[in-house]
Amino acid sequence: MSTTGRVYLVGAGPGDPGLLTARALELIAHADVILYDRLIPDSALDGARADAELLFAGKQSGGDSVPQQQTEALMLARARAGKSVVRLKGGDPFVFGRGGEEALTLRTAGIPFEVVSGVTAGVAALAYAGIPVTHRGLATAVAFVTGRTGDDDELDWQALAAFPGTLVFYMGVGRLAQIAGSLIAAGRDPSEPAAVVEAGTLPTQRTVGATLQTIAERVQRERVGSPSITVVGAVAGLAEQLAWATRKPLAGRTVAVTRARAQASGLARSLRELGARVVQAPVVRTQRLPGPALDPTAYDLICVTSPNAANELFERLAAAGRDARALAGARIASIGPGTTDALARHGIAADIVPERFLAEGLVQALADVAVTRALVARARGGRETLPDALRAGGAEVDVLDLYETVVEPLSADALALALAADYVTFTSASTVRNFLAAAGERAEGESAAREGADGGSLSAQTRVVSIGPVTSEALREHGLTVDVEASAHDIEGLLQALLADAATR
Repeated sequence: MSTTGRVYLVGAGPGDPGLLTARALELIAHADVILYDRLIPDSALDGARADAELLFAGKQSGGDSVPQQQTEALMLARARAGKSVVRLKGGDPFVFGRGGEEALTLRTAGIPFEVVSGVTAGVAALAYAGIPVTHRGLATAVAFVTGRTGDDDELDWQALAAFPGTLVFYMGVGRLAQIAGSLIAAGRDPSEPAAVVEAGTLPTQRTVGATLQTIAERVQRERVGSPSITVVGAVAGLAEQLAWATRKPLAGRTVAVTRARAQASGLARSLRELGARVVQAPVVRTQRLPGPALDPTAYDLICVTSPNAANELFERLAAAGRDARALAGARIASIGPGTTDALARHGIAADIVPERFLAEGLVQALADVAVTRALVARARGGRETLPDALRAGGAEVDVLDLYETVVEPLSADALALALAADYVTFTSASTVRNFLAAAGERAEGESAAREGADGGSLSAQTRVVSIGPVTSEALREHGLTVDVEASAHDIEGLLQALLADAATR
């Protein structure tokens, strides 16, 4: 039986993670090996298996590049070893992505492959800028052209100049003066609308518009860089009327998220939907603690302090062959809507949910509740506020540490981006401690934390966002001013507080 693997040539879209196809996400999740390019979405690899081999195989003008021959050799070697290989490319693999070349290499080598189309930047970047590539009465045809040619003679400028529709140039921002000049020399109207869309579909997207005659000069003046898409044609004039992506409330803002990656996806997704550029800077991760199976029948109150605690509680129940029915004899108390939702996913409706999503709030909510024996399900090292209050009320209390928060190393690139962000969000005291440790901070005051000379400090314009009082106290203990604190101490409250602050600035 053959042990040859299979290669998937997968388009990752133009940059917005929401434009990854369902098939692309499915293949990423199951791949043994992923060979990825530079222009894939930031979070494209988040769904990869923990044991998957992730290899950079991208190209960058003037920067780090992996030769095409080396990429193809890796692809063949891993497939011949029986691996499932995803060759992950920005945009679509068959639109200026050299996917055809790689497919021919695979066919020659006798290795089975599949092509998974992706959304191409020549359509999506322009759509996000409010520029349809075709529009009734303006353009009934569109031509996609590579702007990266070694010799202008490679393109038929006469044919392009006479083309009765929209011209879309990929990878041409560095040669825009030559492209525009060649079109005009071949007879294209110099007053025709033109535009360049930089970082299309990303939160940092911007559009520069002009005429064909003046677009190169304006792009140079505005310092537009790669990746960019250039459009020439009447449809470019619709951008001012139809632009929508840059009108989101957090457009142009960069927000760093420091919570554990497994818990950060919802926050990151919401921030992106609001238009923010998200910097994933997870400085903690959760780790399950070993322990015996759980028999909850002795407790008349079970307090669950976090979504992680809820999930791990049911793991302990399952280890004993039990499920939600085993909790029927106890009241269930939950801190915060996230915890309440996690319990609901396991079939439990919490009996007691405090208005304030803190241990102090739960203590207040339990003030008139008679408790004989309580179980507090939490993280190792949690605050003693709740157990102490229950004991003071006469209850016997068992604390069950189900998981712990451990330090997650932060890459130099992620740290640099987070330190320069417009906002940096903190969702626990542990994210504060570990982020500042990663930054090399041992702050003794505001100036040390924000303006230290060691190159590891928050920028002067960075706003510090806290999920609630406990996190804020940790920030102040480390010498940082809390610029924004959520009034509702959950992710939704943090988002609303950040939005309100951004609206005033």
